[in-house]
Amino acid sequence: MDQYALTFDAFDKMAQAYQDRYMELDLYNDSYDAFCALLPQPHARILELGCGPGNITRYLLAQRPDYRITATDVAPAMVQLARQNNPAASCQVLDCRALDQLTEQYEGIVCGFCLPYLSQADCAKLLRDCAARLTDVGVLYLSAIEGDYAQSGFESSSNGQHKAYVYYHQAAYLQEQLASNGFAVVKLMRKHFGKPDGTPSVHLIMVARKAPAA
Repeated sequence: MDQYALTFDAFDKMAQAYQDRYMELDLYNDSYDAFCALLPQPHARILELGCGPGNITRYLLAQRPDYRITATDVAPAMVQLARQNNPAASCQVLDCRALDQLTEQYEGIVCGFCLPYLSQADCAKLLRDCAARLTDVGVLYLSAIEGDYAQSGFESSSNGQHKAYVYYHQAAYLQEQLASNGFAVVKLMRKHFGKPDGTPSVHLIMVARKAPAA
């Protein structure tokens, strides 16, 4: 298996444990509120990539039950949990690297911690694909683990039973990629969060909007 396949397999096997640990985590709620504030229109179409057990989708629907959310993840076990947790959402299996296979347009796209499992090249492609799938004034939510890209590598899960290849990304690189795809960063936040091994990490969050053409 390549590193992506190993990572995706780990998340499929860890789905229930991931839900148990993160489903009720409220650390990022203010960042989701910032995303919602940019989508005041009723019945906005939102695509979530890497939805996991559906924790972000659940929060968004609690704030805005009118949102029409499609929640996706590469791990079938995660999608099954997302369906259980969000009966009002449409949930399906999708590798975010295959976003260019979709044809629908969305007012908002949420990528909550997809980037830690994507190389720089795949991050760049993802942002291009997001730009293509968003409406002219669409809103994009991104979160990543901030750090030196050269330090990326395999890391163990909290129970030590699985490994995932974790990529670190820097704000300057992501801002450059966003700008090159016509996005303007509206909100940038940093959250401190401990890794499974207890060492600290910084979670980088960006909420961006497609900039009107000059």
